[in-house]
Amino acid sequence: MVRMWARIVGLLAVAALLLAPVLACAGGRPAGSPGGPILVLGDSLSAEHNIPAGSGWVSLLGKRLAQERPRPPAVVNASISGETTAGALARLPDLLRKHRPSVLVIELGGNDALRGLSPAQLRANLEKMIVLADGAGARVLLLGIDIPPNYGPAYRERIRRTYAELAQAHGAGLVPFLLEGVALQPGLMQGDGIHPTAAAQPRLLDNVWPALEPLLQP
Repeated sequence: MVRMWARIVGLLAVAALLLAPVLACAGGRPAGSPGGPILVLGDSLSAEHNIPAGSGWVSLLGKRLAQERPRPPAVVNASISGETTAGALARLPDLLRKHRPSVLVIELGGNDALRGLSPAQLRANLEKMIVLADGAGARVLLLGIDIPPNYGPAYRERIRRTYAELAQAHGAGLVPFLLEGVALQPGLMQGDGIHPTAAAQPRLLDNVWPALEPLLQP
């Protein structure tokens, strides 16, 4: 009889362990589950620098989703002008816990490159962000950058190659160059030659959308 009760208690303990994740999720949505928000982690290119509020490509993304989907995911813009990969990496764990995104869009690296950060350190920071997002159940989309030719062809190529290599290594989505068709175009860039105008924002969204949309599928 003692052995029988011991066996029953053991089976109940195993059942409790198996059911624990299910019961934990019953009170709320698990991290990274379908239907979670899209979290955009970027710098001034995504933070509506010097353009009217609501006109940036991230805001336009939210409007497009609302028009095209009966149950659109929320879009959370956690971008900050001047942000670096190190700064974003420090903020990311709290953002993942708070928002539990289904997709993380990483638009970073421009400020790192302009400050001469080594490609190895840029890669390490981006890779840590990808791993954190993966651990939280979020799919990742990388938005690649380019830098002025005066930084030298070798450095420029290593920076550009970083995004493609990380996307391939981790199965992330990739936009090779966010400013494709916008950079250097009259009327589409602000006077500083770095930031797109409000008129360029729909084009930026068009650059992002083909790589983002597949990540929104269940």
